Amino acid sequence: MKVAIIYSSITGNTKLLAETIKSEIKEEIVYFGKPITEEIDADIYFIGSWTNKGDASNDIINFLKKLKNKKIAYFGTAGYGGSTTYYDTLFSRVKQYIDHSNTILGSLYCQGKMPIQFKERYIKMITENPNDKNLEVSLKNFEDALTHPDKKDLETVKNWTKEMLR
Repeated sequence: MKVAIIYSSITGNTKLLAETIKSEIKEEIVYFGKPITEEIDADIYFIGSWTNKGDASNDIINFLKKLKNKKIAYFGTAGYGGSTTYYDTLFSRVKQYIDHSNTILGSLYCQGKMPIQFKERYIKMITENPNDKNLEVSLKNFEDALTHPDKKDLETVKNWTKEMLR
C-alpha cells in the first residue's frame, strides 16, 4: 500500500500531527509535505490543515478539489477545542471540496495553540468591551490551547492512523 501525507501548517500544530501520522505508517510513504501541483500516486491520502476562519487553508482546499477516486483520511487542528460538534462543523465545510468519487475514510481534529497575537487582540477587545463574556471565553480558550496538541492528542492521532489504514 502506498500512502501520501499532505498538510498545511502555519504554527506547527498540523505539521506535528502529520509527523505523528508518518511515525505510525509501516507502508510505503510516497509523499510527505505541503500540497504540490504534480499528481501524487497513492492508495491512501492523509490530508491535513490548520483552521482558517472556520475552513481549511486555501492550498489544501485547492488540493482536495483536484482529487478524484481516492481514499482520503482528513485531519486538522483548530484553536478552539473540546467540542466534537465544532469539529464536525469544521469537517462538514471541508467535505464540500471533496469530490463524490472519493471515499472519505474518516476525519480527526484536535486543538492547537494559537499565535500570541490572538491573546493580545482578545485582551485589547476585553479592555474596550469589559462586559462581553464571549471575549473572556475566547481568552480562556487561548490559554487552554497553549498545551495542545498534547501527549493525549498525539496518542489519539496514532490510534486514528491505525484505524484509517485498516
